[in-house]
Amino acid sequence: MADEISVLIVDDSALMRNLIAKMIESTPGLMVAEKAMNGIFALQKIPRVNPDVIVLDLEMPEMNGIEFLKERKKQGIKIPVVILSSIARRGAEITMEALSLGASDFIQKPSGSVSEDIHTVKDTLVGMLLGYGGQYRRLQGKKVLASGEYPQKTEVSGAVVTDIRKIFPVTPAAPVKPLAPLRKPGNVEVIAIGISTGGPDALRVVFAKLDADLKQPILVVQHMPAGFTMEFARSLDRLCPLDVKEAEEGDVVQPGRVLIAPGNKHMEVEKKGIGAIVHLSDSPPVNGHRPSVDVLFASVALAYQNRALGVIMTGMGRDGAQQLGTICKEGGITLGQDEASAVVYGMPRVAYELGHVMEQVSLEKMAERICTVAKTQR
Repeated sequence: MADEISVLIVDDSALMRNLIAKMIESTPGLMVAEKAMNGIFALQKIPRVNPDVIVLDLEMPEMNGIEFLKERKKQGIKIPVVILSSIARRGAEITMEALSLGASDFIQKPSGSVSEDIHTVKDTLVGMLLGYGGQYRRLQGKKVLASGEYPQKTEVSGAVVTDIRKIFPVTPAAPVKPLAPLRKPGNVEVIAIGISTGGPDALRVVFAKLDADLKQPILVVQHMPAGFTMEFARSLDRLCPLDVKEAEEGDVVQPGRVLIAPGNKHMEVEKKGIGAIVHLSDSPPVNGHRPSVDVLFASVALAYQNRALGVIMTGMGRDGAQQLGTICKEGGITLGQDEASAVVYGMPRVAYELGHVMEQVSLEKMAERICTVAKTQR
């Protein structure tokens, strides 16, 4: 089908290329454009097949993933790249280098470079491919299938067919009546951001544009595996005018500082006298995630009431959507990323439809809007 998102698979393992292809072929809205065993062959095939998105391994002979990304950048190729590699488990620094070179996102292979259990990351992978590939097609002026238009696919070579509704709602609903807050908004004392698929790129855009004189502390939950958030925080610190670090137990929530929740740890905030500190926990996942955006938003609403700004951005699922409403109910202010700029309009869509988003904002304007709202005296 001409409107399907086409995927170029780049991996040196023939088994992996075939397993990934089966997952793609069994997903409505996706098709395999071509396969390549290393970066050299991928670069040769791109002009001919013109894919909408690339799945890239990092460890390959002749031209590895990092070398491919450097050449892609040199050639001005804009096709989005999703890293799917075992090195993502061992080398956070290499993975962050891949992101800095223009890769959009990354997924760990579950069990080494040849992972026969790769199907366990299928929903995450195809969600990214639909999101990034769809966004690229729109930028190219090409049609992208609406949720309700995805064709039904029968079982492909024993692969389980993905239910597209788990990733994208079939039909957008009108938002319900906005919540009636318990009190009027006060001056913003803290900013809480929840984000998932599409987050690494989106946070780079937002953090690079924040005002250097922004006084409010920022707390962030980005769904990311353990072992990567420290290096991710360092990469954001290099481009953000504020100080960015991975949160540690007992960290003081202080002006001009951004704290990123560590992978596999919930992050909450507790008021202590005139200040506040961060607590990390191993309590069970919420909405399938640890860290969970809902956990952060609930604690922020409790601690700051009407003096909080909650922001929900691109991501699959619904994490954060419910408790963003608690910030709203307490009299805080809430923003949601708009559909046009979100890689996956899942989390912000659910929050908007629940009536928990007071204003929808594009990615390009998000930093400006956050700073304006935070600096407004009430």
